[in-house]
Amino acid sequence: MNLPAPKDRGGRPRDPDVDRRIIEAALQVFGLSGWSGFSMEAVARTAGVGKASLYLRWSSKADLLTEAVASRFAPIAEIDNGDVRADLVEFADLLLDLFCGPHGLAARRMAVESHIIPDITERWNRVRESQIRASRAIVKRAVARGELSPHTPIGVLLDALHGAIVNHSIAAPEHIRSQTDARRRYARQLVDFLLSSLQGYTAERGVEESARL
Repeated sequence: MNLPAPKDRGGRPRDPDVDRRIIEAALQVFGLSGWSGFSMEAVARTAGVGKASLYLRWSSKADLLTEAVASRFAPIAEIDNGDVRADLVEFADLLLDLFCGPHGLAARRMAVESHIIPDITERWNRVRESQIRASRAIVKRAVARGELSPHTPIGVLLDALHGAIVNHSIAAPEHIRSQTDARRRYARQLVDFLLSSLQGYTAERGVEESARL
């Protein structure tokens, strides 16, 4: 989920390769050390560049991390394939890439620490809110199409999906998390399990409601 490259701020042309190394280093340092351990010195050391190179581009560590987040973590656009399984699998793929992909550790840190980092809170909230809107719209459209029961507990379903992915990003061995194919398989298995479980749950709710009539 990448945003366009940051705009040139004028002055001496920026070296795209140096920019890339610094952005990658910033996310690595933040992921490993959090905001309290995040510093221009640590980023410069990890990127293999002089600290002056950072200050030529960013005036503060908050400015640097803000641009790093903007360049790597984009809000999720609407997902609508006309099929609930396809939609949920695509959504799960995106979340798995976010939390288990190359910048997964930084994303997990951001989910916890964003509220204490200057200039980051609003940007990360947009990413989080886009996840909520996209996922709820998937389920609501599926209910409207008749693919899912009107008794579907939307919040519980999405909490189970999101929670399983976050847990997977923490508990699964790194060699599994890092494999794109393994993440794709997990997304499909998770969605199939949830949809299968949901059928039994909503059938029970329907019987209970009929009995009350």
